Amino acid sequence: MPNSDIYLSVIVPAYNEAERLPKTLRRFQEYFQSKPFSYEIIVAADGPSDNTIEIAQNMAAEIKNLKVLERRQNRGKGHAVREGMLAAQGRIRLFADADNSTDISHFDKMRPLFDKGCDVVICSRDEKDAPGAKQAVPQAWPKRLLGNMGNLFIQFMAVRGIWDTQCGFKAFRSAAAQNIFSRARINRWGFDIETLALARALNYKIGIIPANWINDPKSHVKFSGYLQVLWETVKIRWNLMTGRYKL
Repeated sequence: MPNSDIYLSVIVPAYNEAERLPKTLRRFQEYFQSKPFSYEIIVAADGPSDNTIEIAQNMAAEIKNLKVLERRQNRGKGHAVREGMLAAQGRIRLFADADNSTDISHFDKMRPLFDKGCDVVICSRDEKDAPGAKQAVPQAWPKRLLGNMGNLFIQFMAVRGIWDTQCGFKAFRSAAAQNIFSRARINRWGFDIETLALARALNYKIGIIPANWINDPKSHVKFSGYLQVLWETVKIRWNLMTGRYKL
């Protein structure tokens, strides 16, 4: 059960993030200093081969309400987010990428949608989802092309009507987080699609806000990751059809 004293949990999945993580955590603390609500920050380590875990542990002396999940085995971003979501205590649970490409201040736009009854609120970098969405520093055109082609396939197979399923900034009410992530099976890049497909299947109300997204050229996603997402989308469709999620 969520701790009613904690309003927001922020889960940060972290693979090899020793370089980027400190700046992001300091930005989080700067943001929360002006907010009236309680919060916790959870760094969910994903078996990094650098000193991400040690850096996060050391920063706990500087960053308020910081916790570290110290997984030493690499299982994938989806697994790290799932562990963080199920360990969190907040009434709202948000996962945000370690590069802060979608700045933590976007949560200000999410709160009114939760107040209006949404169970899940996501950011989108696509104006077809949310007018005003933009990419301040766009991805290279091959990545954009792959993303657009892949999204059409994702919509056909698993999540109709959402044009950006992959933006790394999504928030869930505690009950929705528990129901979705306790059923989730995808450990790697396709987990975003699975969470949205499960939210739809469980009849949760999904809200979308526009992202002002700044691309980080040091992204860990490789071309093989795009292919993996497509294969995992097929698996999600199969799991839905065969009742493996026990909805």
